[in-house]
Amino acid sequence: MKLNERSVAHYATCDSPADHAGFLHKRVERHHHHHHTTSYHRRWFILKGNLLFYFEDRDSRDPLGLVVLEGCTVELCEAAEEFAFAIRFDDAGAKAYVLVADSQATMEAWVKALSRASFDYMRLVVRELEKQLEDARKSLAACRKSPRKLSSGRKRHLSNPAMAPVQEQPPILENGYSTWGCGYIPAGASCSDHNGGCSKPPPLPPRRRLAAGSGCGAPAFGLALTGQESPVSPETVCFSKLHNWYGQEIAELRREWMESQRSKEL
Repeated sequence: MKLNERSVAHYATCDSPADHAGFLHKRVERHHHHHHTTSYHRRWFILKGNLLFYFEDRDSRDPLGLVVLEGCTVELCEAAEEFAFAIRFDDAGAKAYVLVADSQATMEAWVKALSRASFDYMRLVVRELEKQLEDARKSLAACRKSPRKLSSGRKRHLSNPAMAPVQEQPPILENGYSTWGCGYIPAGASCSDHNGGCSKPPPLPPRRRLAAGSGCGAPAFGLALTGQESPVSPETVCFSKLHNWYGQEIAELRREWMESQRSKEL
């Protein structure tokens, strides 16, 4: 692969952000007539994309070398120096780069950055993201096809109003009539007003008629059967319960009417 040295040098020192940068010790091996020497040179490394540049120091403008991170692996290696790792290429005759960091954290950061720099790694990431996107699209399409179902609790409330949650504070109007704050008032009892007088209990709805001879606040005939003395009480604040409460009297009146009809026939 041919590289334009001027273009590469400009890219190494231009203002484009670096993926990773820092000092590392680069191992240098020399062979002189059956004599082998190993030394480590402190160099400033800059990683941009899949290109690893190294300089003599941080202020240098011309890179000393370049490593193209394609077809290689980054791995820890055994060396006399601590925190050493190597860049090894798949080709048998390719040169391996042994680098030494100053600390464990620095070594791990470099290994992580270099391992993710190749286009092979980026292809794997893109492939995985495309798979996740396809799964998300299938899931969304399946949700759109399936009809939305109400929760079981919501169904019960719609089918049976008596199971609807009762408000702690009843509204101002209930079943067409204003509610009051005195609460439940037993027969014959009364509550005092602010002036010390006796205020009458609230009137029953117009549908109710007091039985003949009953006193003020006394229950009507149909109500006495249920043991309740006022249609508006903590147990009958919702419309369905009021409906059932009045229905008991209607059932009693219907029973009496049918008995009277049978007695006439006899």
